[in-house]
Amino acid sequence: MLDLFSRLQPSFQLCPGVFILREFAGPVEQQLLCDMETILAAAPLRHMHTPGGRRLSVAMTNCGQLGWVSDAQGYRYAAFDPQTGVSWPSIPLSFLELAQQAAQAANFSEFMPDSCLINCYQPGAKMTMHQDKDESDLSAPIVSVSLGLPATFKMGGGQRTGPVHKVMLSHGDVMVWGNEARLAYHGVLPLKEGVHPLVGRRRINLTFRKAR
Repeated sequence: MLDLFSRLQPSFQLCPGVFILREFAGPVEQQLLCDMETILAAAPLRHMHTPGGRRLSVAMTNCGQLGWVSDAQGYRYAAFDPQTGVSWPSIPLSFLELAQQAAQAANFSEFMPDSCLINCYQPGAKMTMHQDKDESDLSAPIVSVSLGLPATFKMGGGQRTGPVHKVMLSHGDVMVWGNEARLAYHGVLPLKEGVHPLVGRRRINLTFRKAR
């Protein structure tokens, strides 16, 4: 069930290895959104396809040394944007500082991401349960920043099926997971209709990883 009392806590541990930092990104929200628009101008959002040909409902792009891509060749990290053939935009300083500060707040010191996946959800879009396992360095945590419309995040265990924790993530919330939870299955329920005053009819998710 959703943790109805978690909204009263500035930060808490959802389960072993998983931390929620409420409104952690709030002080830098404007800079994050401004820097994101610069990234999107160079590497536009797109709907990728699974290796089996299914179109993902979430639009995506990347910044950093490596970007996560999915197509008929499989799931992988690539140094170049397959749509343009050029390198992904660099991770902005505002992104990098926030990711490092959030990781440190969750007791993951010296986190240095080299990849940021930008996910754009519109009402009805969802993320099915999956593992983040394409990275070569699984000792580093995942740092996930939520901007815009609220969404229900699901965090499970080491198997695709089984009990899950559900938590509502709102604008400015940051989620960090690693250690025993690093390969936990997770997903996002279909986004509900709404309009955010800064982001509009969208939820933006910045996911920072150390891919290599």
